[in-house]
Amino acid sequence: EPFVADEYIERLAWRTPGGGSRGGEAFDPKRLLEEFVNHIQELQVMDERIQRKVEKLEQQCQKEAKEFAKKVQELQKSNQVAFQHFQELDEHISYVATKVCHLGDQLEGVNTPRQRAVEAQKLMKYFNEFLDGELKSDVFTNSEKIKEAADIIQKLHLIAQELPFDRFSEVKSKIASKYHDLECQLIQEFTSAQRRGEISRMREVAAVLLHFKGYSHCVDVYIKQCQESAFLRNDVFEDAAILCQRVNKQVGEVFSNPETVLAKLIQNIFEVKLQRYVKEQLEEHRKSDAEQYLKNLYDLYTRTTNLSSKLMEFNLGTDKQTFLSKLIKSIFISYLENYIEVEIGYLKSRSAMILQRYYDSKNHQKRSIGTGGIQDLKERIRQRTNLPLGPSIDTHGETFLSQEVVVNLLQETKQAFERCHRLSDPSDLPKNAFRIFSMLVEFLCTEHIDYALETGLAGIPSSDSKNANLYFLDVVHQANTIFHLFDKQFNDHLMPLISSSPKLSECLQKKKDIIEQMEVKLDMGIDRTLNCMIGQMKHILAAEQKKTDFKPEDENNVLIQYTNACVKVCGYVRKQVEKIRNSMDGKNVDTVLMELGVRFHRLIYEHLQQYSYSCMGGMLAICDVAEYRKCAKDFKIALVLQLFDTLHALCNLLVVAPDNLKQVCSGEQLANLDKNILHSFVQLRVDYRSARLARHFS
Repeated sequence: EPFVADEYIERLAWRTPGGGSRGGEAFDPKRLLEEFVNHIQELQVMDERIQRKVEKLEQQCQKEAKEFAKKVQELQKSNQVAFQHFQELDEHISYVATKVCHLGDQLEGVNTPRQRAVEAQKLMKYFNEFLDGELKSDVFTNSEKIKEAADIIQKLHLIAQELPFDRFSEVKSKIASKYHDLECQLIQEFTSAQRRGEISRMREVAAVLLHFKGYSHCVDVYIKQCQESAFLRNDVFEDAAILCQRVNKQVGEVFSNPETVLAKLIQNIFEVKLQRYVKEQLEEHRKSDAEQYLKNLYDLYTRTTNLSSKLMEFNLGTDKQTFLSKLIKSIFISYLENYIEVEIGYLKSRSAMILQRYYDSKNHQKRSIGTGGIQDLKERIRQRTNLPLGPSIDTHGETFLSQEVVVNLLQETKQAFERCHRLSDPSDLPKNAFRIFSMLVEFLCTEHIDYALETGLAGIPSSDSKNANLYFLDVVHQANTIFHLFDKQFNDHLMPLISSSPKLSECLQKKKDIIEQMEVKLDMGIDRTLNCMIGQMKHILAAEQKKTDFKPEDENNVLIQYTNACVKVCGYVRKQVEKIRNSMDGKNVDTVLMELGVRFHRLIYEHLQQYSYSCMGGMLAICDVAEYRKCAKDFKIALVLQLFDTLHALCNLLVVAPDNLKQVCSGEQLANLDKNILHSFVQLRVDYRSARLARHFS
């Protein structure tokens, strides 16, 4: 433990008798001093003893340090001597190695010509055997030495090509024959080894054949045998991928140029197997069934490009992307050249069939909507005057719009866009997509929607027709839904194909023009429909409203709260408001309801101007207008409600006491109205001609 002087003194005093109050003993300072003096002497003796021991150890340490330093010096001298010996030995070894290398070079210089001479002698010996016409050497007669024989005959074949034909024609022929025989034997041996699955033997034979002219034939045999029993399933593309995967693992163990062999295998698969399969699938339907032909073309091209993507992971040389693209193009070029013409032709006939089938199901003979001078003149007159030109057509409630037809047309066009994206050349893609879009506009927008709008317009009765059935709002509702579907396909499927091309602005303009054209007809139809609604209200008011309603014979016996005409008109208006809400969406609802509300107010205003009002009749008129105002709340249009509030205030002029007329006219709701309007309502009172009333209002 660390030494603490204070604690040490305390312990010493505590152990000394009389050094503290332990056990009731009295404190004895002399005894304690004596104990301290004795203890100090003991510590001094101990210190001297330890000091002597330290000095002795220091002397011993100095002595050992001197001995160790001397020993280190001796070791350094020994190390220097050893290093000098090592340098001398290294120089000697280098000298000997130089001599040995020089001697080796000399031996090689002597041995190489000797080996060449020996080899030349052997070749001359074998050449003589061909000259004599009898092959006696074991290398030619022993089938197990085919590798050595191949090496020899390959060299003899090269030599024979340099010899003059007139003197050595016979021997050249024999060497060539033997060359061919050995080549055939090697290929046969390679074939047998491949069938047995002996990779090492295949590698040996391929290495020997590498220097023969028939090496390419060896590769062809390998490729042919690889494909035996490889295409047994119905999915030729999956079989091809599995085959290439298997061969890719093996070809590097057999051939010295695996990427070339694998590329040749893939080329063979594309140009033979796939091309034959594609031709069988497409030629069957090319002239007889355009729909199946296009589906097969899209499917086959997609599966071929997917196979190409899988093959990209293999080593096929430097530019494998271009290599595979050329293979795909070689298969499909004859089909892709006129693809878009087939697509447009099919889309045109299919769309026409869908529409015709729909109209046939409705037992409807489609009217021809004329174009040219007279029709254009009628259209301009109709747009400016909003008058129905030509006889009204009874559509029997049929809108001639079908969501099923629209979905079918959009589905066909969607598939056409997908095929166009996959099968079109990138440079032709925007142009082809625009042609497909034009087909959609022609059949969906012009032949179906526009025809339905024209038919709907022709089916709107005149405003003075009684009990007219108004179906144009149903046309509006369905056309609105179809526009949303049309716009969704435009954004989802056409825009990605043309977004970065000049065709984008052309497509947007075409879409804008067709929508604006249809909006004009929709606006015209809605306007005429509103006129018909007002006409129906006029008929109800004319039939149900009686002059005695507002000037009853018995002023004290009026039992009704509002007139029968008011009840029927409000019931009719509520139905039309609900129909408008169900047929439109967004701001269009408020716009049409506001227009209907304003016309409804004008009708009631003008209607009330036709009668004279007694005091009780005026009260009944106020009740009618209150009911009309309650009906106007259903419009949820502030302007319409304000108009009827004002009309209700005007009706108060029919019953107010003559003395209060000026006060009522200056009220909040009537203060801003023209005085002539106020006067016109006051004139409707039966008591207007009394001098008192005229005086008060003047």
